[in-house]
Amino acid sequence: MCNPTMAEALKVEHQVQRGLKSSLVSITSNFALAMCKCVAGVLGHSFVLVADGIESLADVLSSSAVYFGLRVAIKPPDKDHPYGHGKAEPVAAVVVSLALAAAGITIAIESIFRIRTPHPLPRPYTLWVLLGVVVVKVLLSRFVSSVANAIQSTAVRGDAWHHVSDAITSAFAFIGISVALWTKNYAADDWAALCASCVILFNAGRQLRLPLAELLDTAPSPDIEEQVRRVATAVPGVIGLDKCFVRKVGFRYYVELHVVTRGDITVRTGHGISHQVEDRVRADVDRVAKVLVHIEPEEELLKAPDNDV
Repeated sequence: MCNPTMAEALKVEHQVQRGLKSSLVSITSNFALAMCKCVAGVLGHSFVLVADGIESLADVLSSSAVYFGLRVAIKPPDKDHPYGHGKAEPVAAVVVSLALAAAGITIAIESIFRIRTPHPLPRPYTLWVLLGVVVVKVLLSRFVSSVANAIQSTAVRGDAWHHVSDAITSAFAFIGISVALWTKNYAADDWAALCASCVILFNAGRQLRLPLAELLDTAPSPDIEEQVRRVATAVPGVIGLDKCFVRKVGFRYYVELHVVTRGDITVRTGHGISHQVEDRVRADVDRVAKVLVHIEPEEELLKAPDNDV
């Protein structure tokens, strides 16, 4: 029977493997769709379809960043990285968001240029290409999003939003080409591409907040802290908690607790209580890697009324 630490490590590795598989699916599908859209867009005289293909190529790069970020994040702690390599995961998510923003800016600039430049109307068959793309992207976004929610990965979640953005861009492209063919206005699909770029930039900014918060050690969901507090205060000898800090590093949480005990206990007893708190929190709260426990005598806490108990 494996110990809790080994079981937790195996669970995290399984989660990362799921993330890696979803990234490979994203890389393969995005590359195939990008080639299809770019070729159809060039031959069919539709820049909005070419722009859609450019975004898919950016998705290939961002999905690759997610893949390699997850592979680095799973590496165990070493001398130079005592807390492990988990920060590689939000770094990959930042790369994904920046790639999405770069694609949006590129599409916006080129759209503005083409709106002012006469060019042939798009071909009708490009509509069928876009219809197929929207269906594929919706299915991919649902699949990758389910994986992201299961493993709680900001990088994989950003990858899922890439698929959503691509579906939205393709929907705008479908509308733009339809209007262009109906009204014979060559600039209609370029206006659609410009509108799609705004959506892409909005999603890029939205997705950038989560990994940045994680890199800055912003406190995670309050539910995690509540679980830690509930488990720690149930340990015999613990009167209460003075402080509870939780930060997320990759797929795991690192906890710092200031535990209140009686002031007349021995150092050995306090040491034993701290180990019980650590063991209980790691066993009962999902994905906690380490718990640092500081013992606070009850008498000392009473001398500092400003502390939150």
